[in-house]
Amino acid sequence: MTDKLIIFDTTLRDGEQSPGASMTRDEKLRIARQLERLKVDVIEAGFAASSNGDFEAVQLIANSIQDSTICSLSRANDRDISRAAEALKGANRARIHTFIATSALHMEKKLRMTPEQVLEQAIQSVRFARNLCGDIEFSPEDGYRSDVDFLCRVIEAVIREGATTINVPDTVGYAIPELYGNFIKTLRERVPNSDKAVWSVHCHNDLGMAVANSLAGVMIGGARQVECTINGLGERAGNCSLEEVVMAVKTRKDYFGLEVGIDTQHIVAASRMVSQTTGFVVQPNKAVVGANAFAHASGIHQDGVLKARDTYEIMRAEDVGWSANKIVLGKLSGRNAFKQRLQDLGVSMESEADTNAAFARFKELADRKSEIFDEDILALVSDESLTNHGEEYAFVSLSQHSETGERPHATVVFTASGSEIKGESDGNGPVDASLKAIEQHVQSGAEMVLYSVNAISGSTESQGEVTVRLQSSGRVVNGVGADPDIVVASAKAYLSALNKLHSKAEKVPAQG
Repeated sequence: MTDKLIIFDTTLRDGEQSPGASMTRDEKLRIARQLERLKVDVIEAGFAASSNGDFEAVQLIANSIQDSTICSLSRANDRDISRAAEALKGANRARIHTFIATSALHMEKKLRMTPEQVLEQAIQSVRFARNLCGDIEFSPEDGYRSDVDFLCRVIEAVIREGATTINVPDTVGYAIPELYGNFIKTLRERVPNSDKAVWSVHCHNDLGMAVANSLAGVMIGGARQVECTINGLGERAGNCSLEEVVMAVKTRKDYFGLEVGIDTQHIVAASRMVSQTTGFVVQPNKAVVGANAFAHASGIHQDGVLKARDTYEIMRAEDVGWSANKIVLGKLSGRNAFKQRLQDLGVSMESEADTNAAFARFKELADRKSEIFDEDILALVSDESLTNHGEEYAFVSLSQHSETGERPHATVVFTASGSEIKGESDGNGPVDASLKAIEQHVQSGAEMVLYSVNAISGSTESQGEVTVRLQSSGRVVNGVGADPDIVVASAKAYLSALNKLHSKAEKVPAQG
């Protein structure tokens, strides 16, 4: 077996299945560029057959990324596979990832197919895909809960048809590390041609063991690819976390004895970008990328770290990107310095006009706060009104009055379909008043299921980043807004969420 562990990132596909985490084409490309900077081996860019938007995103990423293999998911049918192959045409290195459920429960209740029908469809789909692409990954959905004898038959057959990677997903997060590792080991021992494919693990975090299960699949089972996402993003409790797997293997090389090609200094930047793009805030005590990951509050710990770092730190903060960039921009910084910072952060603007608009907004922000951090710039270029053209709603201005003993009042000016609207309302607080001023004109009827505020950097001068999650007619969307004024940030986030509700893009659900 090789001593190289392949990192397969599915933030843009499986991570996007989190309710409200859908991303625009341009946002996906920006994250893909950051994943390329991370030196991720395989980027699963999307599910090309699910919608025109996903097809365009996969196609754009395939045409833009040079170093990573670009992968598209497809169900085990000719239409999905053809669509994936078409989207991947421009890729330097392309992979088609096809899947079909193999557990008795899924075959009976979801597919309504017999095991023999599933086996035949798996064979036909890999055979068809192999004629379109040289790199084929096959996943038996709900593989961990599948009958071992049947699973061995399926895997042997698809390897014979040309599958080059076999991924065994714990689709519902049911696995226990030792059992899952031995499950992979058993499959590899019982499938006669198992040495003809790379074995992969894809674990969900429903019981909080996605990383542990994945590493058990590697060490006990002999898998040499881990499927993961930035920040562990994903549906339900999320996926295996890229940063945790990578740093575990790097920090405990004495145990794992494996090489990973990830440039870890870009991990924190990737984490921030995904968090600010999707509106899923990283918990402060999250391993590796949480704000407290390298903070020491205990006096004993602080004393130890000051005397010798390795008394309480097993990793260096700078190795994952926490202190790699010390240059701070301000109001005297010029356009070239700003453009260079965008480039350093992996941000590529669509046009010169977009760059000019971003720089103008940067100068406006620099007049309001003395130091501009990387987080501020990422929030600035993630602003819906800057990066997305033709949106239904856009923020213009806001004024509000709040005084102890009086009911707060807000006036919000925004555009709808290009026409300027002025809304006024009272509320329980300035934020409530502002959002009601918007809603009384828009009349979306959406239910707000989440409102959260996060400081982008660590001072009272910081921009506030607000996430608003709305639910309407079964759809869930996240909107994110950032501004030094938290009320303005709230209005921007609400309009951002309304824009996503207004776009009727629907996706075909995919599991893996």
